[in-house]
Amino acid sequence: MLTLLGLDADAEAVYRAMLAHPDDGLTALCGRLGIAEVTGRRALDQLSELALLRPSYEPGRGLQAVSPDVGMELLLARQQAELAAHQQRIEESRAAAAQLIAEYADSRSAPSPGVEQLTGLDQIRDRLTTLTREVRTEVMTFAPDGEHTRVSIEAARPLNEQLLGRGVRLRTIYLDSVRNSPHTAEYVDWLAAQGGQVRTVPTLPIRMIIVDRATAVIPTRSDDTAAGAVLLTGDGTLTALCALFETTWATAEPFGNAVPRDPQGLTGSEATTLRLLAEGHTDEAIAKRLGVSHRTARRIATGLMERLNARSRFEAGVRAVQQGWLPAVAPVAPATGQTHQRHDAMANEE
Repeated sequence: MLTLLGLDADAEAVYRAMLAHPDDGLTALCGRLGIAEVTGRRALDQLSELALLRPSYEPGRGLQAVSPDVGMELLLARQQAELAAHQQRIEESRAAAAQLIAEYADSRSAPSPGVEQLTGLDQIRDRLTTLTREVRTEVMTFAPDGEHTRVSIEAARPLNEQLLGRGVRLRTIYLDSVRNSPHTAEYVDWLAAQGGQVRTVPTLPIRMIIVDRATAVIPTRSDDTAAGAVLLTGDGTLTALCALFETTWATAEPFGNAVPRDPQGLTGSEATTLRLLAEGHTDEAIAKRLGVSHRTARRIATGLMERLNARSRFEAGVRAVQQGWLPAVAPVAPATGQTHQRHDAMANEE
């Protein structure tokens, strides 16, 4: 029954037996279930890795099963974290594929069907102006550069007002960091009042504009979006890019709402920072992903390390996994040895 939550049949049977007979040791449990002790030990290892066992507060009693109300909540939280991580990997894969298409198209001397190369900021802006003039129904945008400048806002207002006045649906996904920019927030409020829709997420994979689900413009270089771009019209490519936008939109937070926090009290930006810290990224790389300043990225990282009582980034990653702030990708080797020692203690009780 609990297979979808990560328990196999033996582990579930042992967990249920430990709840029903908390005083039984390993040998007695295996006898009740009719399984070999090696199978029982494997089940206990799995239960320990899933945090469904805890040391007893009474001396000499070994491991005890965590109550189902707490245990099931832990398993569900773990599954949600793994699902979110998997979804993030899918979105990053789609973004990487789109970026590869753009880079490949830029490197070829002859144009490919469904690909138009744009070189330099003037060509990019001219082509975007033409697309904007011809748009009929919808524009979908990834805006991963953080807050707007006042100049860019003033340039965008009349264009967006014109599009919305024609009944064009505008959907834009910004980074969460724009919420901390008063002039950007004021512009977004104005845009929403005109009928535009804006949501935010902690990070975005690429800059992207999709027009009428038929044409997409993405930069050829993520580190210099003014250097060049490609205009893509291939059906397969547009289907993938539209799917990327829709899955990101579905998980993004409407701008008027407060940024939500997860069960550990982390915002999306904090959770992303923690994951990037555990992966070994620098403050500069984190700042770029979040669309914030180097100082802000360092402040977020330092605050997380203090909350975890960690003295290094590596220790912060370890503690985050131990406390359930990050999903564990593999059991930590020392924990397995400790688990076996506790299992032996249960056996010795017999």
